[in-house]
Amino acid sequence: MKVILAGCGNMGHAMLAGWLKSGRLEASEVAVVEPNEALRARAGALGVAALADVAELPAGAAPSLIVLAVKPQVILNVAGAYRRFADDGATILSIAAGTGVARLAGVLGDRASIMRCMPNTPAAIGKGMLVTYANPHVPEDVKAFVSALLATSGEVAAITDEGLMDAVTAVSGSGPAYVFHFIECLTAAAERAGLPAETARLLAMQTTYGAACLAAESGEEPGVLRQQVTSPNGTTAAALSVLMGEDRLKKLLGEAVEAARIRSEELGRD
Repeated sequence: MKVILAGCGNMGHAMLAGWLKSGRLEASEVAVVEPNEALRARAGALGVAALADVAELPAGAAPSLIVLAVKPQVILNVAGAYRRFADDGATILSIAAGTGVARLAGVLGDRASIMRCMPNTPAAIGKGMLVTYANPHVPEDVKAFVSALLATSGEVAAITDEGLMDAVTAVSGSGPAYVFHFIECLTAAAERAGLPAETARLLAMQTTYGAACLAAESGEEPGVLRQQVTSPNGTTAAALSVLMGEDRLKKLLGEAVEAARIRSEELGRD
């Protein structure tokens, strides 16, 4: 057994499926601890050992990684149940927002090897953005192993200053919601312009998707791509004069990200 996954809700299940589908882990190398019967059965259907409680793990289990995929409200209680593995050298990886390494070390021990990860919801389809932080006790080979596992769910980046995790939360953690709202707004604008609802929705969604793919795959800076679409005195220029006039959109997004960052800091102190 290499990995114990504690919690197998939507994010935990998506990560587990990615590990197995990619071949990074065999089903025999993973155990899932999930008290919810339905979620436990869903995990078991992937071929892994699925248990209701950490006490059901074999006495000789010696995993190298414990992934805590539980809500922030219960993370400290759950983490404490895995201290014996941390004491034996296992690394603890938490995907709970707002709970810092120091608070986890309070229940796992000052010498515990601890990592944090901030994923986002597109990780459920392998298109996520996952950002990690590791305390000084995490071995380099474990960092590489964790990065390889997380890469099955999307792009992976690492930060060396845990204080930046609040900014990460505000940009990529909460960011999908900003994009979803943009699609909502563009759809509504298309309907007001006279398009049927279904057509408006398709145009807004596919345009957003296509533009994001082009930005990711073209190798050009987004500003250059914007300029390529914008003919002088044309329709795009007219629209951008509204969005970019007095830096409207830039300021609005800046305020939104800052509000989310501050709230992330507050949640970390609760």
